[in-house]
Amino acid sequence: MIGEKQKLKEVCVRITKGTTPSTYGFPFVESGINFVKAESILEGGGILPNTFAYIDDATHEYLKRSILYNKDILISIAGAKLGKCGFLTEEYLPANTNQAVGIVRVDSSYADPKFVYYNFVSNHTYQLINSLNSQAAQPNLNLGQLGELEFHFPKLPTQRKIASILSAYDDLIENNLKRIKLLEEKAQLHFIQNKPIEKIALHDVADYLGRGVTPKYEDGSGFYAINQKANKGSLLEYSQFKSLDSKLEVPEDKYAKWGDLLINSLGEGTLGRVHFYTDKSDLFAVDQHMSIFRTQKQHYTFFLYQFFSSTYGQGLLDSLKKGGTNMTMLNISDLRQLVVSFPIEKELIDLWNICKPLFQLKQTLINQNIKLREARDILLPRLMSGEIEV
Repeated sequence: MIGEKQKLKEVCVRITKGTTPSTYGFPFVESGINFVKAESILEGGGILPNTFAYIDDATHEYLKRSILYNKDILISIAGAKLGKCGFLTEEYLPANTNQAVGIVRVDSSYADPKFVYYNFVSNHTYQLINSLNSQAAQPNLNLGQLGELEFHFPKLPTQRKIASILSAYDDLIENNLKRIKLLEEKAQLHFIQNKPIEKIALHDVADYLGRGVTPKYEDGSGFYAINQKANKGSLLEYSQFKSLDSKLEVPEDKYAKWGDLLINSLGEGTLGRVHFYTDKSDLFAVDQHMSIFRTQKQHYTFFLYQFFSSTYGQGLLDSLKKGGTNMTMLNISDLRQLVVSFPIEKELIDLWNICKPLFQLKQTLINQNIKLREARDILLPRLMSGEIEV
């Protein structure tokens, strides 16, 4: 390591956490001020904007303590995954956040905010944070513990150089995420131009419509399952995939295949979230918390992805929910019987022919981001330790 060792609280103007609007009786709204939840913060660093909730101006003003500012560092401090971090930039403002997210506001005269952010991105800090609550039933990191974290701080010019080198990778990742969002929006525009006229039950067009495999886990097996937490809608968070028992027998139908529609079907919070899978077929199993809709006529699958991603489609899935508050589910038989209005087949085919290249490009960008993160994560500890001179 290089530079003087200092506690985080010694280089910050503020270390606090967010506030949950429902605590004060404020509801979320369909659009408005960005509200960043812990699930919007990615493992390995980053913020995923398409998972934001929204609050109105009055709520934002009331929750003054958790109003976010440019260059704030956001840390997940409650839940199963502690230490996930994101760096807030002006494009996300105005914004607010909830109590599961810590806010670190660095004094720029003492330290470079982006340099501090990369200290949190490092695997060393991530492991340290999670070791602090390894025995807790509900893991959490309090603000005192956050402030006591120690990092090595070289002189400011060196900090800025290190941050600049690592930011070059993240800027490319961010640009790819923006391109992915534009591709999704372009596909959605083509989708809304079609007029549904033909009512069809899902079981009548599905080759396979069922749940994924019941998992058994084994760390380090290299055999992964896609689970509901990894499903961010338009994207999958690969770092959330769970390692399965290497001896687990997975039926062929329960492997994700190119063009599958994956539907979160068990557990509150992300129930009904849908993802159109475009990675390699038979590479990952699908967890039982998700349902798989598959057909050889992928124009039907793609239309359903766009339909269920819409506000109306999400409302329709929400109407199918069954079970108690803490264990809601989408019954597979209800999904099979669900009737959806489709356009005529020619329009479905035309839509798919237009959008298929967009989603192929989207997966190329996703693969690029995986490689960029890997390269950055190899470089990061070497820069921080001084092994590589800036």
